Amino acid sequence: MLTTIEGIYRNGHVDLTQKPEGVCSEVRVLVTFLESDVVDLRQIGMSEAQAADLRARLSAFAQDWDSSEMDVYDEHYSK
Repeated sequence: MLTTIEGIYRNGHVDLTQKPEGVCSEVRVLVTFLESDVVDLRQIGMSEAQAADLRARLSAFAQDWDSSEMDVYDEHYSK
Protein backbone atom coordinates (compact mmCIF):
# COMPACT_ATOMS: atom_id res chain seq x y z
CA MET A 1 0.00 0.00 0.00
CA LEU A 2 1.28 3.46 -0.89
CA THR A 3 0.19 6.44 1.18
CA THR A 4 0.92 10.05 0.28
CA ILE A 5 0.90 12.72 2.97
CA GLU A 6 2.08 16.28 2.63
CA GLY A 7 4.73 17.59 4.97
CA ILE A 8 7.23 20.39 5.45
CA TYR A 9 11.00 19.96 5.60
CA ARG A 10 12.37 22.15 8.35
CA ASN A 11 15.75 22.06 10.08
CA GLY A 12 16.59 18.54 8.90
CA HIS A 13 13.23 17.01 9.81
CA VAL A 14 10.01 16.34 7.92
CA ASP A 15 6.86 17.44 9.77
CA LEU A 16 3.79 15.68 8.37
CA THR A 17 0.56 17.66 8.05
CA GLN A 18 -1.51 14.66 9.20
CA LYS A 19 -1.01 11.31 10.89
CA PRO A 20 -0.92 8.40 8.42
CA GLU A 21 -3.55 5.73 9.05
CA GLY A 22 -2.70 2.04 8.97
CA VAL A 23 1.06 2.63 9.06
CA CYS A 24 3.14 0.74 11.60
CA SER A 25 5.50 2.56 13.97
CA GLU A 26 8.52 2.01 11.74
CA VAL A 27 8.30 1.98 7.96
CA ARG A 28 10.49 2.97 5.04
CA VAL A 29 9.55 6.16 3.23
CA LEU A 30 10.48 8.04 0.08
CA VAL A 31 10.68 11.81 0.29
CA THR A 32 10.25 13.93 -2.83
CA PHE A 33 11.11 17.62 -2.58
CA LEU A 34 8.62 19.76 -4.49
CA GLU A 35 9.22 23.17 -5.94
CA SER A 36 9.00 26.06 -3.53
CA ASP A 37 5.67 27.82 -3.02
CA VAL A 38 7.41 31.10 -3.83
CA VAL A 39 5.87 32.78 -6.87
CA ASP A 40 8.08 34.63 -9.33
CA LEU A 41 6.05 37.79 -9.86
CA ARG A 42 7.91 38.74 -13.04
CA GLN A 43 7.06 35.36 -14.55
CA ILE A 44 3.33 35.98 -14.11
CA GLY A 45 3.53 39.62 -15.17
CA MET A 46 2.83 41.19 -11.77
CA SER A 47 4.81 43.94 -10.08
CA GLU A 48 5.59 43.94 -6.35
CA ALA A 49 3.23 46.89 -5.94
CA GLN A 50 0.40 45.00 -7.67
CA ALA A 51 1.05 41.94 -5.50
CA ALA A 52 1.00 44.05 -2.32
CA ASP A 53 -2.27 45.67 -3.42
CA LEU A 54 -3.84 42.30 -4.18
CA ARG A 55 -2.63 40.85 -0.85
CA ALA A 56 -4.14 43.83 1.02
CA ARG A 57 -7.49 43.52 -0.77
CA LEU A 58 -7.70 39.76 -0.17
CA SER A 59 -6.72 40.01 3.50
CA ALA A 60 -10.36 40.85 4.31
CA PHE A 61 -11.22 37.22 3.48
CA ALA A 62 -8.39 35.60 5.47
CA GLN A 63 -10.40 35.05 8.64
CA ASP A 64 -13.12 33.22 6.68
CA TRP A 65 -10.64 31.16 4.62
CA ASP A 66 -8.72 30.10 7.72
CA SER A 67 -11.78 29.10 9.75
CA SER A 68 -12.31 25.41 10.52
CA GLU A 69 -15.69 25.50 8.75
CA MET A 70 -13.88 25.93 5.43
CA ASP A 71 -12.03 22.59 5.82
CA VAL A 72 -15.03 20.87 4.23
CA TYR A 73 -14.09 22.50 0.90
CA ASP A 74 -10.50 21.24 1.13
CA GLU A 75 -11.81 17.73 1.71
CA HIS A 76 -14.28 18.04 -1.18
CA TYR A 77 -11.72 19.20 -3.75
CA SER A 78 -9.04 16.70 -2.68
CA LYS A 79 -11.20 13.75 -3.84
